[in-house]
Amino acid sequence: MRENPLKKIVTIQKSGKPVGIYSACSANRFVIEAVLKRGLEDDSCVLIESTANQCDQFGGYTGMKPLDFKNYVYELADKKGFNTKKLFLGGDHLGPLTWADLEEKEAMKNAEDLIRAYVAAGFTKIHIDTSMKLADDDPGVRLSDETIAKRGARLAKVAEETFKEVLKNDPDATEPIYIVGSEVPIPGGSQSAVDEGVQVTKVEDFKKTVKTFEEAFKNEGLEEAWQKVIAIVVQPGVEEKDAGCTEYDRSKATELMAAIKEYPNLVYEGHSTDYQTKYKLRELIEDGVAILKVGPGLTFAAREALFALSFIEDEYFDGTDHVKSDLRKVLEEEMLKNDKNWKKHYHGDAHELYIKRKYSFSDRSRYYMQNPHVEKAIEVLLANFKDGVPLNLLSQFMPIQYTKVREGKLKNDPESLILDRVINTIDEYLYATHQKELF
Repeated sequence: MRENPLKKIVTIQKSGKPVGIYSACSANRFVIEAVLKRGLEDDSCVLIESTANQCDQFGGYTGMKPLDFKNYVYELADKKGFNTKKLFLGGDHLGPLTWADLEEKEAMKNAEDLIRAYVAAGFTKIHIDTSMKLADDDPGVRLSDETIAKRGARLAKVAEETFKEVLKNDPDATEPIYIVGSEVPIPGGSQSAVDEGVQVTKVEDFKKTVKTFEEAFKNEGLEEAWQKVIAIVVQPGVEEKDAGCTEYDRSKATELMAAIKEYPNLVYEGHSTDYQTKYKLRELIEDGVAILKVGPGLTFAAREALFALSFIEDEYFDGTDHVKSDLRKVLEEEMLKNDKNWKKHYHGDAHELYIKRKYSFSDRSRYYMQNPHVEKAIEVLLANFKDGVPLNLLSQFMPIQYTKVREGKLKNDPESLILDRVINTIDEYLYATHQKELF
């Protein structure tokens, strides 16, 4: 068995160095390729996570099971020449998230199978999330820390049992490490029409979470597994909004950040860090939030690049008989045909919804990028600029990439332009994490 290198995050943090890692939570091809490309250039490790609704034992919304996702990422890594020894795969929000409408018996059985599939596939960072109520939980009573922890420990036991089976075939397999926590931001963002603000996790709630999870692990005979828990999910006071974000304010999180110093084997994991400035991201790392989760911020950048090329396409081929992708129109049509992935998250009149479907920072359009009609439109768009984008239009719609092209730092082809736009966002995280110092 190989000790998980991600444990080094804790060691370095506790030595006083502000070093962490960002986690790219996305199945988007452009995002994954950009993460790998930038990791190769920076000579740093890469952490990519699939969420429970993206990939599960049934295929998720991507159509991929965990092993399919792993193979998919590894194929892209091989394509980029990225050393897979520096590539870590995680499972995000693993638990009964997508089966919350079922009663505990069935929902937790599905969650067990989900965890089993991820660990068996070789994912080594496992975020156990049992914070959601199930169909037979009392809707009028807060879900207790004890129930959350008990369910979480049950899933950890399945993970440990599965890893023992993995070792039989691969004695050098890397052990999984675990992330737990009951104060988990809602996956996909808020569903409320009212901005209720973001509340920083209270110190007493954080400490109770640690205590109840440790006791629950002990009750399941998982004392050794508890030593593999390296981070607790807390809410440091960050969240994206449709047209902005709640920025990290370290003055409001002073007590919470001081509390982690009492735990020599734990750091914080922060979700929904999308759209924080690089300076705020660095503050989070300095204060003890050593794992920064980002998803919509990366797919939003990829979508921006695709839209920029789409606008260029409209301008360049306007008045000609050249076949255009009509990407923006196609995406809008598909989102209107099937509104289940955005209707609960976007609120307002018809015009507001129109803008949010295209430009909301929560980027619900990411769920439609695998749609066959959208994929076809992207294919046509890329083909239309296979010989490069006219520089005058590139300057107008992608000025940062234009400068890099002119300086000979970037190829003038559509895929390179898209990846570079995503890398603009990735660089904000690399500035904050210094993760090249990890390995």
